[in-house]
Amino acid sequence: MGILKISNTVTLDESEIECSAICAQGSGGQKVNKVSAAIHLRFDIVASSLPEFYKERLFALKDKRITKDFIIVVKSQQHRSQEQNRDEALERLVELIKSVNVVQKKRVATKPTKGAVKRRLQSKKKHAQKKKMRGKVGME
Repeated sequence: MGILKISNTVTLDESEIECSAICAQGSGGQKVNKVSAAIHLRFDIVASSLPEFYKERLFALKDKRITKDFIIVVKSQQHRSQEQNRDEALERLVELIKSVNVVQKKRVATKPTKGAVKRRLQSKKKHAQKKKMRGKVGME
C-alpha cells in the first residue's frame, strides 16, 4: 500500500481505502464470468485522516457517489485488468477530493447595453412583421 497525494500538504494512506474485486457488468468475452476485473472502492470520509476543511466540503457535496453514511463509493470496470481498474478508481477518488478545494468565482450580475436591447427589440419586430405577412389575405 502506498500514499496518495491530494495536494502539497494533504496525503491519504491507501490503508484507509477499501478495494474489492467484483465481476464486471455487461457483455464480455469468454472470461467475463470467471475473472473479477472490476473494482469497487469504498472510502469512509468520517474515519479518514483528511483535514476538517475537506471533510466539511465533502459532507456538503451533492454527489451520487457519496452515501448517506458519508462513504464514497467508486466503481471502475473500464479496463480488462484489475490493476488498471484499481488505478482508475483511485484516480477518480483523488479527483473528487481535489474538486472540493476549488472555490467557484462569484458571478457578477451585468445589464445588457442599450444598443443590445435596441437590436434585440428591432429583431423581434422584424420577425413579427415577417410572420404577419405570412397570414391569409382578407377581403377588405
